[in-house]
Amino acid sequence: LGLALYAGSLCAVSGTTFLYHDYCVIGAGPAGLQAAYFLQQAGRDYIVFERSHAPGSFFALYPRHRKLISINKQYTGKSNSEFNLRHDWNSLLSHDRRLLFRHYSRDFFPDADTMVRYLEDFASLLKLQVQYNTAIIHVTLEKNEQAWNGHYFLLTDQDRKNYKCSSLLVAAGTWVPNVVNFPGSEYVEGYETVSINPEDFAGQTVLILGRGNSAFETAENILGVTNFIHMVSRSRVRLSWATHYVGDLRAINNGLLDTYQLKSLDGLLEGDLEDLAIVKDKKGKLHITLRFYLENRNISAGIDSITLPQDELDNFATRAPYDRVIRCLGWKFDFSIYNRSLRMMPGKGNIKKYPQIKPNYESTGTRGLFVLGTASHSVDFRKSAGGFIHGFRYTARAVHRLLENRHHGVPWPSTVYPITQLTNSIIKRVNEASGLYQMFSVLADIILLRENATAFEYLEEYPTGILAELEMQTGRKARNGLFVIIMEYGRNFSGADKDVFYYNRAVGEAQHAWQSNFLHPVIYYYKHLPTEREMRLRPPEWPLPRPNAIHHIVEDFLTDWTAPNAHILPLRRFLENCLSTDLRNFFAESCFLFAFTHQKLPPSCQQGYVGMQGLVGSQELRQHAVQAGLLRDYTHTHFSGDRPPDSHDGSQEHLMRDHGIPLRPLQHLVNAKDE
Repeated sequence: LGLALYAGSLCAVSGTTFLYHDYCVIGAGPAGLQAAYFLQQAGRDYIVFERSHAPGSFFALYPRHRKLISINKQYTGKSNSEFNLRHDWNSLLSHDRRLLFRHYSRDFFPDADTMVRYLEDFASLLKLQVQYNTAIIHVTLEKNEQAWNGHYFLLTDQDRKNYKCSSLLVAAGTWVPNVVNFPGSEYVEGYETVSINPEDFAGQTVLILGRGNSAFETAENILGVTNFIHMVSRSRVRLSWATHYVGDLRAINNGLLDTYQLKSLDGLLEGDLEDLAIVKDKKGKLHITLRFYLENRNISAGIDSITLPQDELDNFATRAPYDRVIRCLGWKFDFSIYNRSLRMMPGKGNIKKYPQIKPNYESTGTRGLFVLGTASHSVDFRKSAGGFIHGFRYTARAVHRLLENRHHGVPWPSTVYPITQLTNSIIKRVNEASGLYQMFSVLADIILLRENATAFEYLEEYPTGILAELEMQTGRKARNGLFVIIMEYGRNFSGADKDVFYYNRAVGEAQHAWQSNFLHPVIYYYKHLPTEREMRLRPPEWPLPRPNAIHHIVEDFLTDWTAPNAHILPLRRFLENCLSTDLRNFFAESCFLFAFTHQKLPPSCQQGYVGMQGLVGSQELRQHAVQAGLLRDYTHTHFSGDRPPDSHDGSQEHLMRDHGIPLRPLQHLVNAKDE
């Protein structure tokens, strides 16, 4: 049987034999393994190609100084596993609780070797289909109208073995070092090969090119043994606590900022690296000059024949020679293995190191080719966490759900609830959902309203960038309006030049919730699904088009949005205004009263009391309701003669009028009963 299946999966094309799989995944890093997990859980035919002998080969080398900057918070004070993932930036998503990163390390910033061991266990314990020591060196297309996407993907490895698949998931990350070429760049050492032994830098003067975490990580390692360290880059330093972007400089690596600002010899400079030039003198010292000084001059003639900046400006900042120059400029995507037929093009501007993809993570040039993991970060670069494990574990799941609907007719997972559960459902998700929290402004929960707003359908963590395509991408219908729930920072709170510690930086009152600065839930209400045009014309920096109504839940110091007055009550009233209904829950006695005095019952009465559902009352429950002002206390009421109690006083009448429920005269009901 095994031989028969194998033979059936071999395809002969032009004399070449191809091994076929529905899905091919390039790369067994965190994103590749995450995608493999979802494919395996769905029972799909897939294979993962990994060039190394083990998964997570990037982490076997990087970061060079072995300390990760992804937090591993052991304790949160809560046992909710979904909530705890908000503060676990290393675990991949799975059903196996053994595969939580906290079982592998207790360090807040774990060692990279621990990540390698974790990924090995993730692949082996879940029995993922990974083919190691297989480097894909060429990818091209074969047109075929019967294929899922109108073509097959043809892959070739280093041993000239060939593979064919219907859908290609690229999870190879960004691993090609960024290199800037300028005169004298041959004297520069790369981050990928430079020594990590601080003693090799004792008494030396060092220049570092770059200003990201790898640059500061390198500086931190040698800070205590060098004469001084200078760091040069074309942009100013961006602190992650100011930008709220985890890829910017983290506090764990910023010791050089202290020594710079406290005038302990180290320093930061800004300048375009392509304008630099390095000249080496007879003693091996490296002198920094500018490219235009070297025009029409022969560098090999010696430094004495070259004009240096300090010859004209005697206080030139980098006039002191350096012993070493280190390049720490990050990495970029490897485009070299993709045939031109795939039209895998780099992005533009500050995202040119990533391939061009759509908001659904599909290549702009080739249908059926999806980019996962770090390489997909162009969708939310400097906006959210899509370039990191704690972000792309959720976007990988979103892509899988899109593929399940497109290729296998499996709609996006959803749950239908009665409308009375609307407020509770939103409060539950904003307080525990990790995908919304980590991928703020990028992934959203969608609430699709049923006819007459009697029920709703809840979809979790859908990409906001393809909201206009929701019906096609999910297999769900949005005919009666929808709510979109996302997490956002304040519009003007994040930026390299922002003071995020200013006095009165937080908002505490519900009426000022729209001015909230810190991460908080925002609910958008649309009467109709936004169109592609509306998505394109949305206001700058807005994740979504202007809605018919919008509600901010006020930021909370504890990120706990369960306060009855500050959080839940304003949300409920917003939902009621959008739906023109009453979302409160009533006691059976109140529902009984409303049935005799009003033409329309609140939903909780219609779906609860009238449907013979609800809690059985007790004396303690009644007493609590009386003390809370929810029910009248008839035990102390004295009646004279046969006069009935006035059970629908002004407060009850006012209570219903506030929510647009028409009153029905009691006399009319009595007459109708007599008839």
